[in-house]
Amino acid sequence: MGKRKSSAKPPPKKRMDKLDTVFSCPFCSHGTSVECRIDMKNLIGEASCRICQESFSTTITALSEPIDVEWIDECERVNNHEDDGDGA
Repeated sequence: MGKRKSSAKPPPKKRMDKLDTVFSCPFCSHGTSVECRIDMKNLIGEASCRICQESFSTTITALSEPIDVEWIDECERVNNHEDDGDGA
């Protein structure tokens, strides 16, 4: 009597690396000083710098990650708007 052939187990699933929640500040250029927090209950994402106290908040979706709460585009928009108003 022969032994029954066992089926091969499926390979284990690869785990995704976690994304960073701490970034460098575009205003004061300190590394790892900006912390991003996501409030899924209120759908608000907030990025704030511990050194220069700059902060930015935006609305998020259910698919948002901390890296999505970037304020670089907002910084450029504000800087360009301030440059336009200086010409007196």
